[in-house]
Amino acid sequence: MLNPELDFLTALLRDIAATEIMPRFHCARTERKADGSLVTATDLAVQTRLVAALDRAFPGIPLLGEEMSGTEQARLLAAADQRVWVLDPLDGTSNYALGFPGFAISLALIEQGRTVLGIVFDPVRDECFTAARGLGAWLNGEPLRPVLNGQPGTLGSDLELSDCLAMIDLKRLPPAALPALFRPGGFRSQRNLGSVALDWCWLAAGRFQLYLHGNQRLWDYAAGRLIADEAGVPSRHYQTDGVTPAREPSLEPRLAVAAMSDALLERWLAFLDLPWRAH
Repeated sequence: MLNPELDFLTALLRDIAATEIMPRFHCARTERKADGSLVTATDLAVQTRLVAALDRAFPGIPLLGEEMSGTEQARLLAAADQRVWVLDPLDGTSNYALGFPGFAISLALIEQGRTVLGIVFDPVRDECFTAARGLGAWLNGEPLRPVLNGQPGTLGSDLELSDCLAMIDLKRLPPAALPALFRPGGFRSQRNLGSVALDWCWLAAGRFQLYLHGNQRLWDYAAGRLIADEAGVPSRHYQTDGVTPAREPSLEPRLAVAAMSDALLERWLAFLDLPWRAH
């Protein structure tokens, strides 16, 4: 890895995961937030630890965390033309609370309106995905190679949608759109991890080929999307209407579509036929 900041952040996230996340796994108590999502003591402990550690190591850079009020998040994002950390202390809280091994810490640095550093740590698999804008993406320090059409061992432009594994979060899509997703020719099979940060990282690692998520937030995708971008994964991002391009950066929920190659993404977009219409 070529970035000393990422080396430091990797060590920091590994330490916090070992002391705050894994000891509570399988025994976490949950509370329901105003939006209906879950929060645990682990979410809050990780955020508290990271706020303090980052302030010591990088004084003067504020942190925007999921476990903050919307008013405070908006105030912090308004300063993103300078620098701001964006944190999801436990992406996949529902998984974590139920003992399902699909969760991660997601941390990104936004500078002048663009994400410049991203780190996603999966403590169950001991996998740390990292990226620095313009320098590449890595998994446990080893490069995540760009997906190039025709390169031996990677997916080429001749891959059909029906050959692909698709990661789709069905819960966050319009009900009227679901029947059309399962018409013949769309994909071989469908999965859902329940962690947006890991979705992007697993796509960057080539573990599935198509992606669709209808409602993800800045702290969900900021780090993972940079990792996928730097691994050469093409994507499109819209407001939830499926038409209007998403603003960068923004606290608004967004619809994300991605695939393992440019050609495959065009086929996937044609199949999805956005925007969806009620029939």
